[in-house]
Amino acid sequence: MALLLLFLLPLSVSALAEDAFIGVNIGTDLSNMPSPTQVVALLKSQQIRHVRLYDADRAMLLALANTGIRVTVSVPNNELLGVGQSNATAANWVARNVVAHVPATNITAIAIGSEVITSLPNAAPVLVSALQFIHSALVAANLDSQIKVSTPHSSAIILDSFPPSQAFFNHSWNSVLVPMFKFLQSTNSYLMLNVYPYYDYMQSNGVIPLDYALFRPLPPTKEAVDANTLLHYTNVFDALLDAAHYAMADLNFTNVPIVVMESGWPSKGDSSEPDATVDNANTYVSNLIRHVLNNTGTPKYPGVPVSTYIYELYNEDLRPGSVSEKNWGLFEPSGVPVYILHLTGSGPVLANDTTNQTYCVAKDGADRKLLQAALDWACGPGKMGMASGTCYFNGVAAVTTTDPSHGSCIFPGSGGKNGTFVNGTSLAPSSNVTASGATCHFSDAVTSPLIAGTLLLSVIFFL
Repeated sequence: MALLLLFLLPLSVSALAEDAFIGVNIGTDLSNMPSPTQVVALLKSQQIRHVRLYDADRAMLLALANTGIRVTVSVPNNELLGVGQSNATAANWVARNVVAHVPATNITAIAIGSEVITSLPNAAPVLVSALQFIHSALVAANLDSQIKVSTPHSSAIILDSFPPSQAFFNHSWNSVLVPMFKFLQSTNSYLMLNVYPYYDYMQSNGVIPLDYALFRPLPPTKEAVDANTLLHYTNVFDALLDAAHYAMADLNFTNVPIVVMESGWPSKGDSSEPDATVDNANTYVSNLIRHVLNNTGTPKYPGVPVSTYIYELYNEDLRPGSVSEKNWGLFEPSGVPVYILHLTGSGPVLANDTTNQTYCVAKDGADRKLLQAALDWACGPGKMGMASGTCYFNGVAAVTTTDPSHGSCIFPGSGGKNGTFVNGTSLAPSSNVTASGATCHFSDAVTSPLIAGTLLLSVIFFL
């Protein structure tokens, strides 16, 4: 173990040279994708300084020019074979998608493919050659010192991820992984890893507690302990990162840092995904951002920064698959936040924080007659002051920090379409409020009494 620690020291020292950052992935499977200039305007308003594109779209790269935003561009999976089989094709790709845009656009990394081993295994044999050919083109353009080359992997390539100290990569892929790690090591690059505690939680059949997946505080007795190292793990994210470190060590690579290229939580799911909710997404992403920006590190590498890209900027309604696949975004295409992050004290990035703002909303499954009585009382002469103790209404209401704005109905103190927020306390509407008396027209935007109750109560009791 002492020998292993000596080998691990270079990672700790080099990784501490720069603080961790939070970036955001920008997917484009939207029926109403904002224009590149609108996307950049949102990035600026949220002070997002690192983005990852899933391609190298020219219009997007031009819009990002002269912003200083650090950009990771990608060779899509459908271009991987061409780039991996031909040095000339790779050189042309770099000339067209990188050289043509720097230095105006601050391209700092190239991601080759996406989860190739697990999603496109037939192309895996050319993955390392694609890395090498792209890097050679950067060397020829004298850009290799400022632009790193790597390839994002799913954490599913790690087997037996808990306890982390026993983790290892699927050895059937050693012919790809070993030369890949040699490449990353020799070029001072990093392992790009996609880390999704949501999927680990969903696939655990109840073994993984929800709080453990969401970074919620756990009592010491509930923490997961690696029996081999006696390290305590308080969240799935850290356990997966340390599992990746141990898996690399199993292949004798101990000084390759990790950048998390995707991590997030869906805000909506179908009936088989009950924990894909706005509150859980808010909790996970807010806690993740704090965890990263505090340079918390992992139990194995405390204090070692792990930069992370949130998946993702927008909800993508055109993505195939389950409901949750379409609902990983931080924002709707209009720029309205899907939820309000709680990031007090975590710096300016995504600082749309309203930690001190709470709303009185209707509970899920509330009795409709009791809810109507609560609305009649709240909108009538019996209206009380805006204080948390008044949010009860015979059990049909509860306080939440999640903005209950719905569609085009944007309520006082919540997000406007430009992603900015108004702090303060909203006044209750007059006692003769009607369906159209609030900020929006309920007859147009609200179809259920429960949603109507949630929205009306939130207007009256925005605390």
